[in-house]
Amino acid sequence: MSRLPGLRFFVPVMVIVTALVALGAVVLLLIAPIAPQAPRGAVAEARVRDLAAIEPVVTSAPSAPATAPGTGSTADPGSTSEAGSGDTPTPPRLMVVSPATLTERTRADISRLRHVWKTDVFDGGVVKVAGVGINLIAVDPARFRAWTSSGIAGQPALWSALAAGELVADGPAARRLGLVLGSHYQVDGGPRLRVAASATFGLPGVDGVVSQETGRRLGLLPGVALLVHAPRKAVAGLRTRVDELLGPGAQVVTVGRPAGAATTRKADGAAAGKDGTGGTGDTGASTATGGRAKRVAVGRPASYLELYRRAAQVCPGLSWTVLAAIGQVESSHGRNNGPSSAGAQGPMQFMPATWKAYGVDGDGDGVADIWSPYDAVPGAANYLCANGAGQGGRKLEKAVWFYNHSWSYVAKVMAVSRGYAAAYP
Repeated sequence: MSRLPGLRFFVPVMVIVTALVALGAVVLLLIAPIAPQAPRGAVAEARVRDLAAIEPVVTSAPSAPATAPGTGSTADPGSTSEAGSGDTPTPPRLMVVSPATLTERTRADISRLRHVWKTDVFDGGVVKVAGVGINLIAVDPARFRAWTSSGIAGQPALWSALAAGELVADGPAARRLGLVLGSHYQVDGGPRLRVAASATFGLPGVDGVVSQETGRRLGLLPGVALLVHAPRKAVAGLRTRVDELLGPGAQVVTVGRPAGAATTRKADGAAAGKDGTGGTGDTGASTATGGRAKRVAVGRPASYLELYRRAAQVCPGLSWTVLAAIGQVESSHGRNNGPSSAGAQGPMQFMPATWKAYGVDGDGDGVADIWSPYDAVPGAANYLCANGAGQGGRKLEKAVWFYNHSWSYVAKVMAVSRGYAAAYP
């Protein structure tokens, strides 16, 4: 998401007129159009002096670029990264997770069990970003590709990203953790990782996939994750037999639907709505708005001030000033809607994948439009609320951190919020 230079607030504890005079140019910087090349003092002549006078401007999405923002790959789609796409798909039925490297004997014993058609072992472990644990497996892309659904296997950008040393997040995990496609994250005590794409792999407990080389840089444990392919009808009995062969602390989990389970959704695919979980399964390549998003009633108020106030009601306990602060920092209340260099779009600078999960139809026109402030502002409230913003305090700060993974960003937003609270009591 886009970032603007930080602002400091000096708010006296006097009557509001005195406060506005003392805030002076700082308040104007918050609420007025800024001419970048204007000399010092020119901002005092700004035409807009009241946030209530800044009307939302609904803009149409720009024409899509040749390469959609946020695809997470600069590789040629026809590159050799597609190696392995001709392998016969072998969907995993069981996954073994061990606290230590699985021995050759254990792996051989499992592979010789009746009904086991194929096994493969990968590295794995937990890394932390800002203290939050993320479960990763490290794979050889050419081998792992055969373990994925046809929809995921057919996405060249995913495999190019892995080959480039980037992280492909599991779709539901990316939404739960607030990972933003195209963003870099500093691993605690380790390297920086770029979240290049997301797809629903369906491996229980796995938050993302990296290459073996990246896994070594992250210090993941070798040979601790084993996938087993077998007939679906044999899974129940096979799980018991595999469990008997494992050492202390190891566990075996079923992957996918059990035999005979009803299904109402296609279970493979990295495209929207085909992940079998109700999520979007977004690979980061789509810029479509979320047409199935829930509706909230904020209408089409004539000012951003009223829009922020109404949208805050989407999340009980959230102050409208926090939404206003994010709107100021992200786009200066719709003046700079992007797309940003990272692919963020609209007045609240959502990444398309995040918008699909949290975007809303705020004005009741039947469309959740990432470019419309009437949808984007309540969408931001919805996203913040999902991360605990309504609880205030540290929960609020953590929710703002999920909006943009930077504590300096959090400090800036909270400072701007306090400035608005003083200027508009």
